[in-house]
Amino acid sequence: MSSDGTVTAPDGSGRQVKLITADDVVAYLKAHPDFFEKNQELAAELAPRVQGPGVIDMQQAILKRLRSEIDRLKNERTEIIANSKQNQIVQNRIQAAVISIIQATTFEKMIHVVTHELPELLDVDFITMAIEANADAPKRVPVRGVYVLAPGAIDAALGPEKHARLRSHIAGEEAFFGDVARFVKSDVLMRLRVSSGSPDGVMCFGSRDAEAFGPEMATELLFFLAKVLENTIRAWLDLPE
Repeated sequence: MSSDGTVTAPDGSGRQVKLITADDVVAYLKAHPDFFEKNQELAAELAPRVQGPGVIDMQQAILKRLRSEIDRLKNERTEIIANSKQNQIVQNRIQAAVISIIQATTFEKMIHVVTHELPELLDVDFITMAIEANADAPKRVPVRGVYVLAPGAIDAALGPEKHARLRSHIAGEEAFFGDVARFVKSDVLMRLRVSSGSPDGVMCFGSRDAEAFGPEMATELLFFLAKVLENTIRAWLDLPE
C-alpha cells in the first residue's frame, strides 16, 4: 500500500485503487442513517459480532425501533376501531330519531318528540326549536321547548346564509333555550328552512358539557336530521317548498 492509501488492483491491470478505511465506513453510515433499517438482514448478521462493553447492539436497536413502530400501528388501529364504533352509535341514534319524528301521529306529537324525546335518544341534554316572527309576537308559544325569535335573529346568530353554528365553552342564550339556558355550556344551532313562504327556524342542541360540541365537530348527520324535520313540518302544515 502506498503512502496515499492506494494499492495495486489484484486483476493484473496495474491500476491503483484506494482502500476503504474504517473512517470511510463511519462517514458513509453517518451520511446514510437508514442504512441498517434498509438492510436489516445484514444488521442481524453483524449484530452479534459488535457486542461488547460500551458497544451498541445494532440488532437490539433495530428491534426496539421495530417494536416502537408496531406499537404505533396498534394504537392507530385501536383508535380507528374506537372511532368506527362511536360513529356507528351516533348513526344508530340519528336513525332512531328520524323514525320517531316521521312516526308521530300529529303535528303536536312531533314537536313533543323533538323537544322531549330526542334528547334521550341522541344523548343530548337539551333540544329546543325556535322560529322567527314579527316583533309583536310573544316570546314563547304554548308548547314547551319552542320559542319565537325577533326578525333577523337567526342570521344574527348563525350568519347570513349559514346553515349551522357550533360552539364550545359558551353561555347559553335564553332566546334559543329559555329557562335552561343557564345550564348550556356548548351548543349547536341548525337552520330550518321549512318553506319559501314561511320564516326560518332553528333546531337547537345544548349540552352541560362545555366540550360536547365545537367548531371541529362533523355535522353531516345533524344536517340530515334537520332536513328530515324540515320536510316533516312542511308536510304536516301543507306548505309549499
